[in-house]
This record gives sequence, C-alpha cells and structure tokens, in this order.
Amino acid sequence: MTESSMHLRILLPSTVFADLPEVEKLSVETVKGSYGFLPNRLDCVAPLAPGILSYRTGATESYVAIDHGVLVKTGREVVISVRHATGGVDLGSMENAVSREFVNLDERERSVRNTLARIESGFIRRYMELHRE
Repeated sequence: MTESSMHLRILLPSTVFADLPEVEKLSVETVKGSYGFLPNRLDCVAPLAPGILSYRTGATESYVAIDHGVLVKTGREVVISVRHATGGVDLGSMENAVSREFVNLDERERSVRNTLARIESGFIRRYMELHRE
C-alpha cells in the first residue's frame, strides 16, 4: 500500500465481498449525505444509506450498490460492513444487477413473511386450544 492509497474491504455477513489494497479515492452515501474519502482524511465512523459506492484504483472507476451498513476508517484502512452488495465497473450494467438482486430479495422476503405468518397463526391457534382446556 502506498502513501496515496487506502486499503478498502467490503464485508457481507457471510463473506468478504471485496479486498482492495490500492484505492485512491472513495465516495459513499451516508445517512447525512454523500462523502468522499482520500487517504489522509481523518479517522471516522459513518452509518451508510443504501446507494452507490464508487472507488478509484489507478485509471479505473468502479461502482458497488450497497444496502444499509457502516463505514469505519482508521488510518489508511477502510472497512465497510453491509448486508447486501452488488458490484460492477459501469453504471449501466449496475442497474440491471441491482434490479435482479432486489427482485430476488423481494421474493425471499415475501416467502419469509408468509412462513412467519403461518408459524404465528399456528402458535395462536395452539395457544387458544390450550387456553380453552
């Protein structure tokens, strides 16, 4: 890692999404607005809002769509922890990837909600049966 770069790690609950040792600049959406990070920025912690994270390595600008999370910057180390992330180099392909990911999330969330509703109704039914006895 050089003096003019940062080490960026993007962590998901079950894996490391990205481990980038030579990031020159980083931009994220926080709950208070958009912020840019350079290697010499002061250390900080920031809650992240869902949005597009962009970073530059060399001549390449890359983008990652992220969910709610938190950013921690200490020295030249930047760690971002989020629930979901989808990456791409250009914004055009990013839109399609994000759309697919959110459709999958909606379907999974709907399935989980239906399962929870069945469990709750079964619990209430059994509770009422026990209460009558």
